[in-house]
Amino acid sequence: MKIISMIPARYAASRFPGKLMQDLAGKSVIVRTYEATIATNLFDDVYVVTDSDIIYNEIISNGGKAIMSIAEHESGSDRIAEAVANIDCDIVVNVQGDEPFTERKSLEKVLEVFKDDNQKTIDLASLMVEIRDWDEISNPNTVKVIVDQNRFALYFSRSPIPYPRDKNVDTRYFKHKGIYAFRKQALLDFTVLPMQFLEASEKIECIRYLEYGKKIKMVETTVEGVEIDTPEDLEKAKRLWK
Repeated sequence: MKIISMIPARYAASRFPGKLMQDLAGKSVIVRTYEATIATNLFDDVYVVTDSDIIYNEIISNGGKAIMSIAEHESGSDRIAEAVANIDCDIVVNVQGDEPFTERKSLEKVLEVFKDDNQKTIDLASLMVEIRDWDEISNPNTVKVIVDQNRFALYFSRSPIPYPRDKNVDTRYFKHKGIYAFRKQALLDFTVLPMQFLEASEKIECIRYLEYGKKIKMVETTVEGVEIDTPEDLEKAKRLWK
């Protein structure tokens, strides 16, 4: 299989504008993420896909590969689909631009899903990590996921799922990490499927796949890292980097 990675990168993030250009130990967050993705040695190619001249020039000036989006897009999947349409590949891995601690072990687990899927029943795969702190579980910025017995996603939500009505049940909660591996066709299909009300309500793009019957295989990891959504996250990342 030919496997490539695409890193969607917007400059105007709603919660932390310009976060991808913030300094993290002497380099910008987006360059750190790009270099970490390259360093996994899992991909035939790695590209940053962006609508920003600032981010495009940042990657190019640091010796990387970047693609400028032609059209406006509502989601990272749409942006990647446009970029990948004319690229020869089998699997596309979406690494979020604010994930500078991207590492090989977790990505390998995701890619193994496709190597074992001879019938091609899995449309995409993603990562989840167990969370125990109730503040994080109840935080709407943390996307939670529930799965069936075969680890296929049932639903994603910003609310705590499942709701702990019975306090005696040993409930496990999982945070969805924003790394996806798509079959190329599943990604192209995404762009022609209209948004439905569940995705519109939660503002979680992978819900669209579930609403249209796509299969999402979830892989558990113990590596959490730091997703940089806020200035506080950036400070945490700086401490962790040291």
